Amino acid sequence: MDEQELAEKFKVYEREIMQIQEQMNAIEKAIVDLQKLGIGLDELVGKTGEEVLAPVGKGIYLKSKILSDELTVDIGSGNFVKKTIPETKKMIEEQVKKLGAMNFELEEELKKIDKEITTTMTEQQKEHSHEEHKHKNCECEDGEECNCDEDCECEH
Repeated sequence: MDEQELAEKFKVYEREIMQIQEQMNAIEKAIVDLQKLGIGLDELVGKTGEEVLAPVGKGIYLKSKILSDELTVDIGSGNFVKKTIPETKKMIEEQVKKLGAMNFELEEELKKIDKEITTTMTEQQKEHSHEEHKHKNCECEDGEECNCDEDCECEH
């Protein structure tokens, strides 16, 4: 493999690593957000009838009164269900577990790429050191037995 091919291969590895790291960062942020949500739900327990500031949008809050401890939860695709605080917390914990599993899979993918990089580098070093060896000290050709000294690194 020549230097240009090697450089291109490492650029591909670099892009893959960056994409995986971005996904891992997004997952970590989602986990933190869900954990904060769980803490916020804990603060609602027993607060029926009390006034709170409810978020309307980024940095905008509305003073509101808690009428019930029953929550309306979006379960995806515009579907909403009624859940209690403990049921909602359990759902959040399940989502955190799923995200943790996704993060683990991404970590495994990073390890796989790391192993590929190490293998590529090792193969390139072997190829490079054999070429240098042949030109410096060795007259052997591929397929011939090498009669060089014990420091010979070629595979003959």
